[in-house]
Amino acid sequence: MTKLTAPFRRATSEDAVDMAELVNMAGDGLPLYLWAKFARPGQAAWDVGRERARHGLDDFAYKNIVVREEAGKVAACLIGYPLGESQERAPQEIAAFLAPLLELQDMVRATWYVNVLATYPEHRGKGFGTELLRIGERMASEAQNERMSLIASDANTKARRLYDKNGYVEYAARPIVKEDWEHSGQNWVLLVKDL
Repeated sequence: MTKLTAPFRRATSEDAVDMAELVNMAGDGLPLYLWAKFARPGQAAWDVGRERARHGLDDFAYKNIVVREEAGKVAACLIGYPLGESQERAPQEIAAFLAPLLELQDMVRATWYVNVLATYPEHRGKGFGTELLRIGERMASEAQNERMSLIASDANTKARRLYDKNGYVEYAARPIVKEDWEHSGQNWVLLVKDL
């Protein structure tokens, strides 16, 4: 496991509020939209996201999360992991708005996947995203992955500049299915970097 030193560390259950906020920020509100679908009667969507983060469920598994602190507080995070083999899914099991994302992931199964890279607005422009991508590269190499991948909206121009600057190139794109989710993007863009 990649050794981390301050100001970097693995996330813990105490980071649940920050993790939910940063995940939603990176996903342009799509996580909150999804959490609302999972909410029990009377439960807020934010509570679903925080609960998943608090318990380290799915992509929120603490082994997948690196946080970057500034002045003792979470300033940014990276959630990443090797993509496993594609799972057989019946078409009716896949929500329409997730289908293009899963299709893009299936194209790059032998990569280390950057699921979330997010920095709080007051800490942007300080290089934290680049620092976290470098840690991701170390983690990918340790996992014996030769490529990294991520998916971003075509409307997220700031993130695209960061990824372009760090060697990611466009590999494929698929139209965004929005349902009731409000977003200005038109396409999900799969970006890949050879290590």
